[in-house]
Amino acid sequence: MGGPVVLGIESSCDETGAGIVQDGRLLAHVVASSMDEHARFGGVVPEIAARAHLQAFNPVVREALDRAGLRPGQIDAVAVTTGPGLSGALQVGLAGAKTLAYAAGVPLYGVHHLAGHVAADTLARGPLPRPSVVLIVSGGHTSLLLVHDLVREPILHLGDTLDDAAGECFDKVARILGLPYPGGPAIDRAARDGDPRAVAFPRPLTRPGDDPYAFSFSGLKTAAARWVEDHRARGAQVPVADGAAALQEAVADVLTRKALAACAAHGVRTLVVVGGVAANSRVRALAERRCAAAGVELRVPPMTLCTDNGAMIAAVGDLLVRSGADPAPLDVSIDPSAPLEYAALTPLARTHARAA
Repeated sequence: MGGPVVLGIESSCDETGAGIVQDGRLLAHVVASSMDEHARFGGVVPEIAARAHLQAFNPVVREALDRAGLRPGQIDAVAVTTGPGLSGALQVGLAGAKTLAYAAGVPLYGVHHLAGHVAADTLARGPLPRPSVVLIVSGGHTSLLLVHDLVREPILHLGDTLDDAAGECFDKVARILGLPYPGGPAIDRAARDGDPRAVAFPRPLTRPGDDPYAFSFSGLKTAAARWVEDHRARGAQVPVADGAAALQEAVADVLTRKALAACAAHGVRTLVVVGGVAANSRVRALAERRCAAAGVELRVPPMTLCTDNGAMIAAVGDLLVRSGADPAPLDVSIDPSAPLEYAALTPLARTHARAA
């Protein structure tokens, strides 16, 4: 007999994900993306995302159960993203998760989306060493964290983005370069044929006296925009591949430089890089090279677990269940802008909070 079987639900943005985890082992996970529906708008449209979650929820959960060879009655707990994310999208996932938990008579756990990204790595490589420095890089978040015990202790923020996150920078510059949405993969593809030294893009917040762990990519985005505008004003063709390669190099340089500095300052021998931008080929390659030179172990989840998915939420739920954490109350709600303080996120419904 194994431990409790945990079903995880993720619906914070444009992916509807369901994952099933038992004792740290991934049994199945399924993701349905509505990205193609948003691509023609150049970004995620919240109303479209919420409708897509409604349509995909049941099929995704059913397929995850089928792949794991399980029936709904064999689930021992349900974990669900309760923030941060798009309000309507989160509501769909939470409503579905509550229904599943109630019908099966099992506890429900609210999970912070970013803690899920951190936990994704444990599905491939086991428990995180204590402590670990974690670099979260995604479309809306760029943070450096010091993590001791993901579900039992507070998560210490060493630094966060002050404006655009790395993924936002990729999306915005891709649009300027005429590349499709989502920008991260498009930049990565275009950069293969470019020269990363062709353009001297700035490395924000890396000068002496700057916050060593804070991030800012808005100025880099502006520098790329002005570079493109200068070419067009002169009637010159924009060398898209060179621009993409140089931009990617600047982002990867800043991310890895700050992450390794945090490892050195805190005497940490493990760096974990997670989130959608962790799938970027240059970020991974430069992190590998710099970690090897510094004698730091690098852990990056498999590509399929870098972007949003239900497996990572199930992984947090599994850790919470095994740690003996209390489940969420019946009136657990969502917090679309929740800061990452603890892996468990159980905000109460507004009416209850006001009454208290």
